[in-house]
Parts: sequence; structure tokens; C-alpha cells
Amino acid sequence: MRTKTYTLKKEEQFNQILSENSERIQRICRYYNSNAEDQKDMYQEVLVNIWKSLDNFRGDSAISTWVYRVAVNTSLSFTGKAFKQMKLMVNTDTQNLSSIIDDESLAEKQKEESQFNLLQTELNMLSVIDKALISLMLEGLSMKEIADVIGISEPNVKVKIHRIKAQLKTKLSGGVTHEF
Repeated sequence: MRTKTYTLKKEEQFNQILSENSERIQRICRYYNSNAEDQKDMYQEVLVNIWKSLDNFRGDSAISTWVYRVAVNTSLSFTGKAFKQMKLMVNTDTQNLSSIIDDESLAEKQKEESQFNLLQTELNMLSVIDKALISLMLEGLSMKEIADVIGISEPNVKVKIHRIKAQLKTKLSGGVTHEF
């Protein structure tokens, strides 16, 4: 009888997690895969991993941070051995896209297709860990939350994100065509 009660409690907790985090998980899956069918498969795999890992959640972090960690780790694993070739898929609707550049004029220019394509290309040249950092930043996570998800210190996250932004800004500024 106790097992049935425990399973019901776990199922209720899982359903609560799903109702609160489903859209986030789907966005993470879209960041790491452009193919709709693969996104669905990745989403299902994330859900399976959340279910399997739920008993191990100790509450050391917010449940949403833990869900991000499971989603990012599953997405990285899902891509298999092709980590270095893994693409980060963003689109102009991504709500925090301007946070990468920290420059409103450049953020406006990014909406132009060529500038957006350049940004997409540059994002996909980043290392796997940098792609993960950027995807979590695009999700609007705080530096502390990103540190918890990735498993590095908060100051290290700040430094890495600052460097990524500076690198992207330099490359995107250099990519702007000059009028003669």
C-alpha cells in the first residue's frame, strides 16, 4: 500500500513540475535541435530523465533550476558525440536575445536577416559549455541559477558570459557593412 501512495505522490509532483516547466523544457529542446521530430524526442527524453531522477532531488536548489539542469544535460547527451558540431537554435522571437549583445542599436540591427544570420553563425561557433551558458541566459536565468545548472561558480559564469558577449559584439560589429 505504501508503494502505491508513494507512486501517487511522485506522479503528482511530476505533473506539477511538468505544468510549471513544460514550456521551458520545450524551449531548451528547440535551442539544441532544429528538427521538430528530434525536439519532440528530446522533450520526451527530458521527461523520462526528470521522472527517473525525481527521487534524487534533494532540494538543494529551486526545482526549476534542477529541471533546467536535467533538460540541458539531457539535450547535450541527446546530441551524442557531435557536441562540437551541436547547433544552438535561436530565432528572432527569443525573448532575451538582446541580452546577449547589451547594445540596443545592435539589438535592433540584429532583426535584419543578415545580422541575425551572422549572430546565429557566431553562436554556433561557441564551445559546448558557452552554448549552454548562452541558452540559459536566453531563458532569463540569473547568474546564480546558471551557475547551479552548469555546476561552476557564479563569478566564473559572470566572467564567461562577459567574454562571450564581448566576443560576439566584436564579431557582429565587424560584420556590419559600411556604406561608401
